[in-house]
Amino acid sequence: MKFLNLKARLILMFSVLAVVTWGVASFIAWLQTSKNINELFDTQQMVFAKRLSVLHPDMSQTITEQLPKTKKLVRHNRGKQDDDALAFAIFTPQGTMVLNDGDNGRKFIFNYHQDGFVDSAIQDSDDLWRIVWLQSADKNHIIAVGQEWDYRQDMAKDIVISQLMPWLIALPIMMLLMSWLIAREFLPLRKIAERLNQRKPDDESALDIQQIPSEVRPMVEALNHLFARIGSMLTRERRFTSDAAHELRSPLAALKVQTEVVQLAGDDEALRNRALDNLIDGIDRSTRVVDQLLTLSRLESLSQLDELHKIDWLALLQTGIADIYYKARAENIEISLEVLQTPRPIRGHQLLLSVLIRNLLDNAIRYAHTGGNVSVILRQSSFSVEDDGPGVSDEFIQRIGERFFRPPGQEKTGSGLGLSIVQRIANLHGMNVSFNNRLKGGFEVRVNWH
Repeated sequence: MKFLNLKARLILMFSVLAVVTWGVASFIAWLQTSKNINELFDTQQMVFAKRLSVLHPDMSQTITEQLPKTKKLVRHNRGKQDDDALAFAIFTPQGTMVLNDGDNGRKFIFNYHQDGFVDSAIQDSDDLWRIVWLQSADKNHIIAVGQEWDYRQDMAKDIVISQLMPWLIALPIMMLLMSWLIAREFLPLRKIAERLNQRKPDDESALDIQQIPSEVRPMVEALNHLFARIGSMLTRERRFTSDAAHELRSPLAALKVQTEVVQLAGDDEALRNRALDNLIDGIDRSTRVVDQLLTLSRLESLSQLDELHKIDWLALLQTGIADIYYKARAENIEISLEVLQTPRPIRGHQLLLSVLIRNLLDNAIRYAHTGGNVSVILRQSSFSVEDDGPGVSDEFIQRIGERFFRPPGQEKTGSGLGLSIVQRIANLHGMNVSFNNRLKGGFEVRVNWH
């Protein structure tokens, strides 16, 4: 059965269920009909026996021992009589038959013990009969009224068949209609499959769920969400490719120029050394751009964080400052850490938060004045990184954090990706990043958590 498709399995299971239900209903109907027929004929036999038991004694003496056969009483218009329907015989207490119906009653065997119903055979027959024995009111006669069991069973069978035959005829028709209805209900799924087969790889449009059954709608909605996620992923990949091509074009061109300068320098050692220094700077810049592009691409593909740990902000900031201290000293910049309040611990991804801190510190050192200061201030639910650089014009400060955006007039080299990475890491942790110019000059980046 597992090799059949869903539609075939449903049709098969519903067909088996219908047949089993019909069979159980037929069996119950047979039992109930047999019970009702037995009650009816037992009552009829007892009433007939009671009528015979009150016959006047003088009347019984004038009646011959055997009545004419039932079918010979009426030659024409005698209906559809059955000699198994009912038979009777009257005996003396000593067992002598004094009267019978002329049919099967004459074959009754006297085995009276007490009034009531018994099942017994009759002479010259292997069929079982249902016989009621009853003593007459004057105690002079024993009445036996009997009926063949096969007659009752045949009647019950005929009644049940007459009731169930229409259903038996309707069952194949019902199964065909059920197969057609199941196929019809599966038609929307077939249409969805056809649309998916014809769908272009870059098609991000959602599937129409208006004509979809409610049971299947969650699956189609999940497919639409999947298409949306795939579309977002493809958009990120296309943007990454475009951004990488755009950002690497200039550094690679500069590297090519510096390489040609080295080749043309000849014996001019100063020119060759200066070109080599520029070549190394260009390689470092290209490496930094590639690293930041890859980092940002990985961060944008994440929807949630795994392997979260309890964050010790003080230790994390101290480690970040230690890692970048020598670069700051090379730029003649002092870095200080001030703890105003003990921060409330949160759970986060320690490596990503280290990247966030390193980017903020690197950005502050890059744009601080030579011989200036970079301050890291830790509070209960936030920390900030401040520099004493030129800051950002008010008209451009709202765009800080956009990918590849660098305010006009910047003398320092950069790719404009550092603060984008900071914002993405903060968003993954449910934190907020704000950018502001300091009142006393410089630039401040504050990271808040709840």
